[in-house]
Amino acid sequence: MIIREQITINAPLQQVWHIFTNIADWETWNSVCTDCCFITGAEMAPGACVAFTLRPYYLPIAIQPRVTVCEPLREVVWEGQRLGVHAVHRFEFFEKNGEVTIVSTEEFGGPLFFLARLLLVHRRLQRLCRRLLEDIKRAAEACAAGAEAGKRGGQGG
Repeated sequence: MIIREQITINAPLQQVWHIFTNIADWETWNSVCTDCCFITGAEMAPGACVAFTLRPYYLPIAIQPRVTVCEPLREVVWEGQRLGVHAVHRFEFFEKNGEVTIVSTEEFGGPLFFLARLLLVHRRLQRLCRRLLEDIKRAAEACAAGAEAGKRGGQGG
């Protein structure tokens, strides 16, 4: 199963990247994940292990993916396994004309994956992915608007 979502954000790439990679601040803007932190490493980099909790249904699921690829301002890939399901999640960042598009692609497989299909997990995870991207957009555009207002306020009059 593959879940693919994308969103375009009206904010500088550096701002979007900072919001996404600063796991310690995720709970200030992220409505999808709770208990967000690095277990190993202190920044988004290959080998770092991230921890967070998702709630696709009523029971929370603790996730601890390991970052396998991190190309600053371009791409993050993490992967992990939980409850017999293996997942690889890729986030790609593209900048064009002052906007950033994030493409999120998550691939699932594993011996117990058939259970996820029976429980219609695909639809839930698609909605969570969409919400995560919308949250990133909201946070980045709010920061960009605040920075722009600060620039205008700092100009003499």
